Amino acid sequence: LEIDPQAAAQAYRDRIVGPVRGVLPDAVVKGIEEQLSGACTTEIAAFDEFTALLVDSALTAGYDHIIFDTAPTGHTIRLLQLPGAWNGFLEEGKGDASCLGPLAGLEKQRTQYKAAVDALADPQRSRLILVARAQQSTLREVARTHEELDAIGLSQQYLVINALLPQAEAAQDALATALFQREQLALESLPDVLKTLPCDRIELKPFNLVGLEALRHLLTTAAPSSTQNEATTIAIQAPSLSTLVDTIAEDGHGLVMLMGKGGVGKTTLAAAVAVNLAKRGLPVHLTTSDPAAHLSETLSGVMNNLTVSRIDPHEETERYRQHVLETKGANLDAQGKALLEEDLRSPCTEEIAVFQAFSRIIREAGKKFVVMDTAPTGHTLLLLDATGAYHREVSRQMAGSEVHYLTPMMQLQDPKQTKVLLVTLAETTPVLEAANLQADLRRAGIEPWAWVINNSVAATVVHSPLLRQRAANELKEIEAVATVHAKRYAVVPLLKEEPIGVERLLELSQPNSTN
Repeated sequence: LEIDPQAAAQAYRDRIVGPVRGVLPDAVVKGIEEQLSGACTTEIAAFDEFTALLVDSALTAGYDHIIFDTAPTGHTIRLLQLPGAWNGFLEEGKGDASCLGPLAGLEKQRTQYKAAVDALADPQRSRLILVARAQQSTLREVARTHEELDAIGLSQQYLVINALLPQAEAAQDALATALFQREQLALESLPDVLKTLPCDRIELKPFNLVGLEALRHLLTTAAPSSTQNEATTIAIQAPSLSTLVDTIAEDGHGLVMLMGKGGVGKTTLAAAVAVNLAKRGLPVHLTTSDPAAHLSETLSGVMNNLTVSRIDPHEETERYRQHVLETKGANLDAQGKALLEEDLRSPCTEEIAVFQAFSRIIREAGKKFVVMDTAPTGHTLLLLDATGAYHREVSRQMAGSEVHYLTPMMQLQDPKQTKVLLVTLAETTPVLEAANLQADLRRAGIEPWAWVINNSVAATVVHSPLLRQRAANELKEIEAVATVHAKRYAVVPLLKEEPIGVERLLELSQPNSTN
């Protein structure tokens, strides 16, 4: 059974907006539609479908096991547990909050959602499996998810670490050795909260996990018959990051924003672009919201022309939340306050708070290069720009009257002032996610300037049979980016060492050497 989250979200929007279309002014309807276009709506709409399967025994009676590939986030479940204030949310004209609007269309009774959450929390009925790669950033993210779900009673959790490089491969190849050691180090420094969970490890496979035969071989050691042949020599003629930086440098100043899903390497590539520009003698301000802050450590004071500043997402979000609660929440009753507080825990809130902090720095882009490693999604930008969204009022109050919040938006929409680089990996899902992000930005009137494919095995020299096969598998995705998705693109090779420090960051933008 495929729940198409986009289609579910669209049906969901129509249900909410249908009754008010033609009754309320068009501008208001448009505003409501935008609020229902974010990740929260998609999640809540999918959860609506999910609930039916968890609760309606007629649908599931014929099965021994029901496997969902995505569980709801802690934020979604907390929203559903809130007091019943959201039932008449839009009718009362309170629909100007970012994540509460979507709740208005929940069709099923509260009791059904409660039953669904109870089913998830019951270890006899449900098992929750957290999946991660052996990378420190991914494992940190999973630890956060674990704590969030644990706090709302979903404590029966298991951990699967996927796609580990087999030790046998490490013997025959310098890159494979380095990757193996990097993964082992990540496993040794596993966050404490994950150490107690039952854990399975699955080795990296040479084949893409598409199709029944490939899936059957995920948990066995044999390879599917179709992939037994040794990969042939791979040669890609792909532009390197330095070719993109050449073009960026011609302008002499401007805003460069890196966007992409978590774990694709935005922070590292932002640093690589900044270092490359600074090396050319151009003034650069690199801003990062990287929680590990390793950027400022490795770059501070090392280069002329380069300023590094770090924005702490937690601090910014907390400051923003306090402000909203003091202004917008001052006259709410206890139920209303509970709703507002949960709304302010949404992922959109952090994006908006961080974007506010960034927008103070954006203004420098008229005189120098400003490189950002985190950018808001198109949906967040539209919310900031949406008529009457409370975030925008707050932004105005917080930033003081001299900042008009339209200016950053207009600046982002102007390709002469802003270049957005979409970062992805040469794998099926990351490319799909980046394409969705591109569509989201276009909705906000922002056209991505280039795509960057990071950590490519095909762009480096490898001898390990498994890595050669992976490199061959990447070609189709690189081709799709080059011909279908991107106006211009670059490929960045997977490096032996973690790209920390100026020298290694400069290596990232060198022309590609292929095998």
